[in-house]
Amino acid sequence: MSQLKSHLRALLDRADQIERELSNPDIQPGSERYRALTREHARMRLIMEKIHELADAEKQLGGLSALPSEESAEMKAMVQEETAQLKDRITVLEQELQIAILPPDPHADKDILIEIRAGAGGDEASLFASELYRMYCRYCEGRGWKTELIESSPSEAGGVKEVIVSVMGEGVWPIMKFESGVHRVQRVPQTEASGRIHTSTVTVAVLPEASEVDVKINPGEVRIDTYRASGAGGQHINKTESAVRLTHLPTGIVVACQDQRSQIKNREKAFKVLRAKLLSHAEETAEKELSAARKAQIGTGDRSEKIRTYNFPQDRVTDHRIGYSQRNIESLMEGDLRDLLAALQKEEQRRLLETLNI
Repeated sequence: MSQLKSHLRALLDRADQIERELSNPDIQPGSERYRALTREHARMRLIMEKIHELADAEKQLGGLSALPSEESAEMKAMVQEETAQLKDRITVLEQELQIAILPPDPHADKDILIEIRAGAGGDEASLFASELYRMYCRYCEGRGWKTELIESSPSEAGGVKEVIVSVMGEGVWPIMKFESGVHRVQRVPQTEASGRIHTSTVTVAVLPEASEVDVKINPGEVRIDTYRASGAGGQHINKTESAVRLTHLPTGIVVACQDQRSQIKNREKAFKVLRAKLLSHAEETAEKELSAARKAQIGTGDRSEKIRTYNFPQDRVTDHRIGYSQRNIESLMEGDLRDLLAALQKEEQRRLLETLNI
């Protein structure tokens, strides 16, 4: 608790500093510096409210403990009940404060792109990729988030080789960022006559959407190719060069989009994906140079990292990063990810608090 109070004193000093800066006439409203300060000030205001609530509860508790001991039995019972309630309230406020003072996630307010790709396992991998896509869409629907299909590549088996979906809504990134990595499925495929269990993998990448302010793309560094789309879409989409492929020459990142009938719309969506991938690429490069900063995070977000196993014969899902397991795969595949994602969030918060010595 002493570490928490020490940290809170530092935050109070920072809040005063922010207010002084905001009153400085040299900082123009509408400037990037002004917007950054107002965002930080809003966060500090919430922290200050929690601090005042905590101080008030502690003051009330102190007042109860100072009451004379020769009260009636009825009064003593009332005091004991109020004391227990206040202690519970103080515990909750301290926990809320610990979460509130964690360093803010730079992408907390951003929408995301989820890229799902079939990995090892052939047709079975593509089928599971389509099931993960459906699982995420069902979960997002339950949260009231909006999803928009950006690109998909169906497989002959009825699954998907690759699918990219945009997810828009409040608090999307802080919750869904944990899904990046390799998802492994163990089950008996419908086509397996002998009943042998197969192991397949699907790769998931969750990328924060990047605006033109976040990532500036030099047009001269992007090669744009157009071609005839294949697959679903009707005769029109196959007879015109509506599909777009972007190649970012400095990094070699390639993005293709063909799901829209219009070349203009495919181009817009392709650039949307490219910006997100360039932002992710820049952050990954920086993180490799500051690898120690990753210790507080759950996993690395690396696509090669196996994060979860879906074992259908045993009706068990295991997240290997935090040693979390739960039963009822059917419910999870229908989009009930609440307990799993909450466990991941809680563990990340614990690790971050540990780095702050709180």
